[in-house]
Amino acid sequence: MSFAKYLTAPAVLLSSLLFAVPVGAVPNIQTWHTANGAQVLFVEAPELPMLNVRLVFNAGSAREDRPGVATLTNAMLSQGAGAWNADQIAERLEAVGSDLEVGSLRDMAWVSLRTLIRAPALDTSLGTLTTLLGDPTFPGPDLERLRKNTLVALGQDEQEPRTVGSKALYQALYDTHPYAHDPTGTKESVTAITRAELINHFRRYYVAKNTVVALVGAVDRAQAERIADQVTSGLAKGESVPPLAPVMELSQGRMERLDFPSTQTHVYVGQPGISRTDPDYFPLYVGNHVLGGNGLVSLLSEEVREKRGLSYSVYSYFLPMQQRGPFLMGLQTKNRQTEQALDVLMQTLRRFLQEGPTEAELRDAKQNLTGGFPLQIASNAKIVEQLALIGFYGLPLDYLATFNAKVEAVTATQVREAFQRRLKPDRFVTIVVGPTQNANTRGGAE
Repeated sequence: MSFAKYLTAPAVLLSSLLFAVPVGAVPNIQTWHTANGAQVLFVEAPELPMLNVRLVFNAGSAREDRPGVATLTNAMLSQGAGAWNADQIAERLEAVGSDLEVGSLRDMAWVSLRTLIRAPALDTSLGTLTTLLGDPTFPGPDLERLRKNTLVALGQDEQEPRTVGSKALYQALYDTHPYAHDPTGTKESVTAITRAELINHFRRYYVAKNTVVALVGAVDRAQAERIADQVTSGLAKGESVPPLAPVMELSQGRMERLDFPSTQTHVYVGQPGISRTDPDYFPLYVGNHVLGGNGLVSLLSEEVREKRGLSYSVYSYFLPMQQRGPFLMGLQTKNRQTEQALDVLMQTLRRFLQEGPTEAELRDAKQNLTGGFPLQIASNAKIVEQLALIGFYGLPLDYLATFNAKVEAVTATQVREAFQRRLKPDRFVTIVVGPTQNANTRGGAE
């Protein structure tokens, strides 16, 4: 939810105060629990008169009974609360230059607020946020509007080979696991969602013990405690949710070709990877930077793009989640080059699994990652996101302080052994989205 088109003087000032933490400074994280059980992580940032608040709920699509419920529940929070409708909520925040954002993914849902701490901005903003979370009304007309918008978006997804391929890959990787379905839902599921389902999802998962509150700003500990208590005061105490079911290993590889009328074929390859707390996280993170995570200077880019001109963009990444998120590789190529590009992609991966990175490649990756790390904590907005992730995934409080040291400690042997433990190329799922005519030959029409 953005109010940029209504910029007022306070909003202009707020947008000019993005950077609050000196680059390279590691924030000191304080933590406690509110009276009703929400976990709080706080960083005092007195340099600028602003406050960022982010509440994260273990309420993503992996927790829903019908695909699309979690996303619609989260989106509806800003559509009506207390005596206010959506326009009145927007007007209240715009008048004081504050910005509200809601969002939902597979693991989590969140509500974020950015505000100045001077009067009346702080009181108005915090009061609005407290009411949104404590007394959402889920108005029927707004639900129907959002439902129609979602159905339009789902129709557009069907016209995009990127989204067609991504959804098919998740379904193939996760089968009956909750990670399989897309958080947006399907046309059928979104059409069937009722207001009662949204209310039930909210009541079950938007509770204090299922919440992490991240605060960054120019307030002291005592003020932060009062703010955290206030914004969670309307939440039921509730209970934290149980862990998600483990992700099953793939027993064999498979390829699925999806016919799509395009001049470029999209290729997606992957298998379940790691959770966010996996002990191999740093070797895999650093190693993937060499393999395909460092853009145009990665091994995949060198082999697929630079040497052979098979694709402009090729990549790989791990997406760790509560349970094993995916390891993915992808590229786009001319239709007639699909088989060759896929062959090179897999050959490069197999060679990396066998040999690992060279010392020079590892050194360059470490320098790039540690050199870029300060930018990940260079603003209040970025720090509050980091705090929310630390709390949600149960990472150690010194995660930011020790990040560079853990990257530097990774060895080439650790990278090679971790990749060999985690990735089994013969069990990969491959999704190919493009014209299927002459799919098994390299001479197909572009």
